[in-house]
Order: sequence, then structure tokens, then C-alpha cells
Amino acid sequence: MVEFAAAVVADAGQAGAVVIINDRADVAVVVDAHGVHVGQDDLPAIDARTVVGADRIVGLSTHTESQLRQGLDMPISYLAVGPVFDTETKATGYDSIGLETVRRAAAIVDTTVHPLVAIGGITLQRAPGVIAAGASSVAVISDLLEGDPEARAREFLRALQ
Repeated sequence: MVEFAAAVVADAGQAGAVVIINDRADVAVVVDAHGVHVGQDDLPAIDARTVVGADRIVGLSTHTESQLRQGLDMPISYLAVGPVFDTETKATGYDSIGLETVRRAAAIVDTTVHPLVAIGGITLQRAPGVIAAGASSVAVISDLLEGDPEARAREFLRALQ
């Protein structure tokens, strides 16, 4: 994992991209990634912050309003909410929340302090509606693999500008 993550960080650095390591604060530090993203069952966000330090990004997944509100009091850089739509990428144990919950989350969160990242089942067609619902940004996995990932990422950037 460290070898792969280090290669991603090196390649992404050449493109000026930010790399967030999922679940593993230790790996994020070792490969000098920009940060870590943790879920509800991972290393607690406060401990992830201790591991990565004050200057790296720490993101936190939330699935309920209660988790979202608790996240506001944690030393994190952004809050993720989802899964917005059904997804087969990762089993979260939570049902999809839909755009209305994204709207409610955006009303709760000061996105200038904690950007709100929508995650789960985000496609090129759905992304503009997710942003319109109040998300600051979207996290995408499966839809980036529809053909050439670089070309698909560029399509997302065009659609969301």
C-alpha cells in the first residue's frame, strides 16, 4: 500500500493534484500525502489529526444528521455526507440519503469552515444537481473509470464550472 500510495503522490504532484489517503493516517504521513479521509469506523478524526499534524487535511465521512453535527466539533478540514445515491464501490452499511439530505446538511454546515463533500453514486449526470443541492464538491470513484479517467475527470471539471 505504501509503495502504491507513494507512486500516486509522486504522479499527482507533477499534475498539481491533491492526494487524500483513505482510512490510513499513518500511510498519509509516510508518503507525504496532503491528508487522510476517515469514516465512522476508522481511526477517530481527533486521533487522525494527531497522526497527520495540523497542516494536513483530515476529512470525515458522515451518514446521519447526528454524525454530521458531531463532526462540526472535531478537528477536521471537511465533512463528507453520503452515500447520496446507491453505490457498489463501498458498503457503508447506510442507505442512500438523496439530495434532500444534502440540502439539509448544507443548511447545517458553514461550508466556509467545513466544506461539504457529497459522496456515493456520484456520476457526471448527477454531479451538477448535487452541487446545486448545496455540496461544496463531489467525491467520485466508479464514474471516473468510464473510459479514460483523465478525460472523464476533465468532463467533470467542465460540468461543474
